[in-house]
Amino acid sequence: MRYLPLTDTDRSAMLDTIGAPDIDALFADVPEAARLSGPIEGLPMHASEMAVEKHMRRLSKKNLAASDAAFFLGAGAYKHHIPASVDHIIQRGEFLTAYTPYQPEIAQGTLQMLFEFQSQVARLYGCAVANASMYDGSTACWEAVAMAGRVARGKKRKVVLSGALHPHYAEVVRTMAKFTDDEIAGAPPSLTAKPDDDGLIARIDSDTSCVVVQYPDILGRLPDLAKIAAAAHDKGALLIAVNTEPVALGAIKSPGELGADIVVGEGQAIGVGLQFGGPYLGLFAVRDEKHVRMMPGRLCGETVDAEGKRGFVLTLSTREQHIRREKATSNICTNSGLCALAFNVHMTLLGEKGLRRLAMENHRLACLAADRLAKVPGVTVLNDTFFNEFTVLLGTDARTVVRQLADDGVLAGVSLGRLFPGSGNLANGLLVAVTETTTEEDIETLASALEEVLA
Repeated sequence: MRYLPLTDTDRSAMLDTIGAPDIDALFADVPEAARLSGPIEGLPMHASEMAVEKHMRRLSKKNLAASDAAFFLGAGAYKHHIPASVDHIIQRGEFLTAYTPYQPEIAQGTLQMLFEFQSQVARLYGCAVANASMYDGSTACWEAVAMAGRVARGKKRKVVLSGALHPHYAEVVRTMAKFTDDEIAGAPPSLTAKPDDDGLIARIDSDTSCVVVQYPDILGRLPDLAKIAAAAHDKGALLIAVNTEPVALGAIKSPGELGADIVVGEGQAIGVGLQFGGPYLGLFAVRDEKHVRMMPGRLCGETVDAEGKRGFVLTLSTREQHIRREKATSNICTNSGLCALAFNVHMTLLGEKGLRRLAMENHRLACLAADRLAKVPGVTVLNDTFFNEFTVLLGTDARTVVRQLADDGVLAGVSLGRLFPGSGNLANGLLVAVTETTTEEDIETLASALEEVLA
């Protein structure tokens, strides 16, 4: 059987049907500069399977794995210890079922897991209701903005973004807003010890549908959510709190408790490894039950069957394929069942006490790291407060320093110049993340390496 079974006659008939002169016309939306003019230069046309495997093995040896080095990278993806029991349990047949449990009678394990997951997220975020997961934190952030627009019934279209919101999250919001009527009011980040809460509040007006604040923010600082929530509510706007490090909520007050109306975030830190950047897990919850039908995604609920036995069902699934049709909300959640399961299992193993102990250990080690790095000549710790991630200022471009240390087997952190390439004033900033996987020896290794590079 041919790999491409269409004949030239078949292709011509299909093009005639859609009114296209040739196949190239189907790519008219792709900019000319982005199109290949021919085969990729330097890449052979073909190779044997064994040759390709040998080549890929050779390339893989150039990688430096997170577990093979002193590791201080964070900025939205964190290296935490995941017990081996998590991987074992998520492979059990009662949980590893169809990704979309349309038939509850054969998907009780999946539905029970999602119900428990929702309960855990709602409690973690201090909210009334959480949905059954989304793709990742950045898309969950946009969905929260879109939901705020629905709550405002389109009468308010201004979205105020904190300057300390993760730039990738902000970029997703800006990209999606190109297809809506939302006005995005952003601001550059400021290298100050405390977040500019007053500056953020000053940008809120009567046309604002929502205010988006990261907690802790991209520099590791803790904004005053209660103060911002009061200011937003005074103007009739919703407060969206973004959390990229859920372990932090074992040590600090939940966003819902502080007045956030919608809480979203990245769940990767619990149960899900770094995995080369994905797949990850979007978390989404609302503080007020009356907003449930405005939520994206799906909700699982508890019920009883005809015999009075406990059971679980999809309570709300407002998809376009279902009764809602064109009024459906987004349903970007269907790839996340396995990641949600891993989150659920890990969180269950931890329990409340375990999560709090884990958070305390993260903070303890981060304090040790901040104190040690503050003693390095040429290094200044920016933050007054932080959880397990903080910003240090170097006397030179942090990107160069990060590259030098990586060559020496030390993954020092994420340079702010890489996160904010258009902001030259941030070039000297380095974001350092410390988790329970970091040892005191790792901290000393980083400090010594910085002393040598900055000398």
